[in-house]
Amino acid sequence: MNSGSVLNAATTLDLVRRLCDTLNEGGIAYCHWKSNNALDRSASGENDLDLLVRRSDGQYFAEILHRLGFKQAREPGGRQMPGILDYYGCDGRTGSLVHVHAHYQLILGHDSTKNYHIPLEEPYLASSVQDGLFRVPAPEFELIVFVLRMMLKHSTWDTLLLHQGRLSPSERGELDFLIGRASQSRVNEILKEHLPFFPPRLFSSCLQILESDSPLWERAGIGQQLLTCLAPFARRMQAVDSGLKFWRRVAWPVQRRVFRKKKRKLLNNGGLMIAIVGGDGAGKTTAINGIYKWLSHDFEVSRFHMGKPRWSALTVFIRGILKVGRSLGLYPFMRAELKYTEDSDLLTFPGYPWLIRELCTARDRFLTYRKARCYATNGELVIMDRFPLPQIKFMDGPQIERMTGAVSANRLIAFLSRLEKGYYRSMILPDLLIVLCADPEIAVRRKTDEAEVSVRARSTEIWEMDWSGTPAHVINASRSREEVLAEVRDIVWSRL
Repeated sequence: MNSGSVLNAATTLDLVRRLCDTLNEGGIAYCHWKSNNALDRSASGENDLDLLVRRSDGQYFAEILHRLGFKQAREPGGRQMPGILDYYGCDGRTGSLVHVHAHYQLILGHDSTKNYHIPLEEPYLASSVQDGLFRVPAPEFELIVFVLRMMLKHSTWDTLLLHQGRLSPSERGELDFLIGRASQSRVNEILKEHLPFFPPRLFSSCLQILESDSPLWERAGIGQQLLTCLAPFARRMQAVDSGLKFWRRVAWPVQRRVFRKKKRKLLNNGGLMIAIVGGDGAGKTTAINGIYKWLSHDFEVSRFHMGKPRWSALTVFIRGILKVGRSLGLYPFMRAELKYTEDSDLLTFPGYPWLIRELCTARDRFLTYRKARCYATNGELVIMDRFPLPQIKFMDGPQIERMTGAVSANRLIAFLSRLEKGYYRSMILPDLLIVLCADPEIAVRRKTDEAEVSVRARSTEIWEMDWSGTPAHVINASRSREEVLAEVRDIVWSRL
């Protein structure tokens, strides 16, 4: 057995097992090409599945992934490496995401540039054997590639200047693992046969550098010898690559911390706008937080609250004036039982300030929608808490006409109502609409921090609505929150 870790059947994901079995049944030439001392972490989804795949099997490999429900993603901002593709699958039993890092070429180098293609794919794959769940390469091949990887990451003059000249504990553990399993004579044979530009003498020097705390000048000297040997296999000239390392060392943290640009992936299928709607107590917040946490580790995800949109500068100004007027007693407070009643006999005209507030809310929802739609159009996943729907009267829709039903409409009321409806007409349905329906009595028991009348009214409206003529995915939210979240997750993944 080549691997240093024993796979635990209880933690091995069903999706990983099905993938490996299907690849073997289909005769796909592949192997788990690195970090094979931690195959248990790969099997459980904690680590990526770094699979080297024969180029000629690429189409069939992609078809297998598609059949198993994997989605292809890409690195943002021009970071995508040639010959490397990313796929994500969702394990049905646990909901864990499985990241397949599919390599059709061995692209190595510093994490920020990956500048070198080592033409060793065919013999590397030919050396692989079945080791339990995964196919793995011969330890000698893996050791050679590991030494190249670590030298390029930690022992060139530019990486030393960047203070990245030390192996991490996990990297040192992997080195010890491979040294203990590889035959030095077989390593030399492979170098002479397949990598004649990388002489055994230089390999031994590189290995010694990685194993010991050599002086910086010695490490830089051996590293430069290696770079000279690898020059014909570089994607860009050494000076350009070094400059790019220094630039990205500064630029990437600035992008993350100042401009809030992340390096999470975008799905190749494009972005998606997802709205989760439901009455109070239906578990919207739990579902949205769960879906966001589940997806945002790997993908660009944004969330917006359409029920309580962020106030624009104009809204802050207008509502500030209205608050002063309210504190001076210039207009009355509108009780919740009046706001949520459908009995026109109980409705009384609330006053123009309340109509202006509703108009400001409609405008802010439109601005939030426009921003969310822009994010989705640019490839992000957008999760929206609530959404204006024409079927719903008490939440997130036009209110002025209903609130003024007890008085004769004048030109000002008609104008305000027309403006409000215009904002809502501009917000078309999201790409995916999920409605959580909870029994009103259960909702009232769950939602104790808000007025019972408003919770009951909102929940009853959603619960009694006929959703059959809409594109909504309706979920019974009276069940446990774990069951609801699992169903929401399945629906979302099926649409990505």
